[in-house]
Amino acid sequence: MKEECAVMGVFGSEDAAQLAYLGLYSLQHRGQESTGITASDGNHIFEHKGMGLVSKVFTPEVIRALPGHLAIGHNRYSTTGLSHQANIQPFLVDCKVGKIAVAHNGNIVNAVELRGRMEVDGSIFRSTMDSEVILHLIARSKKGTLEDMIIEAFGEIAGAYSLVFMTKERVIAARDPRGFRPLCLGSLDGARIVASESCAFDILGAMYEREVEPGELCVIDRTGLHSIRFAERAERLSKCIFEFIYFSRPDSKVFGENVDKIRRELGRRLAEESPAEADIVIAVPDSSNTIALGYSEVSGIPFELGLIRNHYVGRTFIQPRQRVRDWDVRIKFNPVRGVLQGRRVVVVDDSIVRGSTMRKLVSMLRHAGAAEVHLRIGSPPISHSCYYGIDTPTRGELIASTHSVDMIREFLGVDSLKYISLEGLLSCVSDPEHYCVACFGGGYPIESEGEHRKDVFEKDSSG
Repeated sequence: MKEECAVMGVFGSEDAAQLAYLGLYSLQHRGQESTGITASDGNHIFEHKGMGLVSKVFTPEVIRALPGHLAIGHNRYSTTGLSHQANIQPFLVDCKVGKIAVAHNGNIVNAVELRGRMEVDGSIFRSTMDSEVILHLIARSKKGTLEDMIIEAFGEIAGAYSLVFMTKERVIAARDPRGFRPLCLGSLDGARIVASESCAFDILGAMYEREVEPGELCVIDRTGLHSIRFAERAERLSKCIFEFIYFSRPDSKVFGENVDKIRRELGRRLAEESPAEADIVIAVPDSSNTIALGYSEVSGIPFELGLIRNHYVGRTFIQPRQRVRDWDVRIKFNPVRGVLQGRRVVVVDDSIVRGSTMRKLVSMLRHAGAAEVHLRIGSPPISHSCYYGIDTPTRGELIASTHSVDMIREFLGVDSLKYISLEGLLSCVSDPEHYCVACFGGGYPIESEGEHRKDVFEKDSSG
């Protein structure tokens, strides 16, 4: 399971680009492939984008070259479009109402159809991103105002979108009517801030105000914030439950709920449903830490730091010999032998996708001296791909789509394996009927154009 994207927006601060940079820094966990900031002083638009982490792409000199009182930013993990320079957001285009930039978190499920239709009509695309389709729809609109052009474009797209737009003089935030992805509003000394998660406000010292509502367009300019309802909020929302299981930082508030609180409740419920005879509880850091704490609390089994995570893992070009074929796991995690030696261990993780990484991890724990390994998972088995902004493998690559729980247990080499039940998972949130759980059994809230691939818009260069 890979991260999704992060968006930021700032209006009303002379340090807008600096604030956007800090916000993106705190949202780095949502995307690490590329990052970008677009800023405006009211007369001119400036931008800087690059591959890599926020701290590498933006230097003090770069930030000083992005003047102005409004800015938007984006961190990317690719779900549509491969990882290269042309796909870095925010995207900036020029049309009849002037320059517009956009940053997008989500996935447009009818983008293939829309793009194909526009290419037949003569549209030229610079990227392979579904996000660019939105800008083309806006530019083609015959409506008189930008707000109406955006709303008309929204009438043609289907799927998940939390968006931040920027012109020379305005920041505009919007969220799809089903509310798949989080987007929240905050304020700082008269400035307005928009971010994917509230942890971006904390680093700035800003105040969390509220979510952007599903089906809401928020226009922010010198006269304040103006809310436009472009679509009725769906009777049944489709908020992504994985924001609580994995994606969001535990210190964030998303969908109006504290992530740490939900994760601890997941661990408590998991312990009630699936107890284990063991000596210690450990987490697979970092997203599972608070789930493991909840499990320890209810089970009465002490929580220990049995795995240490290396937070400085980047790309490596090491070509290991067969005898160190689990090098990728060893680079990321190291077992604490003194904690594990001779002990029956409950390992708590948030999810199992392919199972290959967990299998290597279990082998590592056994070599470190664990007498027994009991695996407890804070989500139900993932058996279906996500089409709404998460880079999950195709269904055939998901181990739970082709293996029973007992088969997975045998493949992983653990003494026992238990997942939280879907009922147990949903009991941990306050409005369970408003969450998307399609990855656990299908029942997609919006149908997709077939199985989704990241390279769906890439041209065949072989001939």
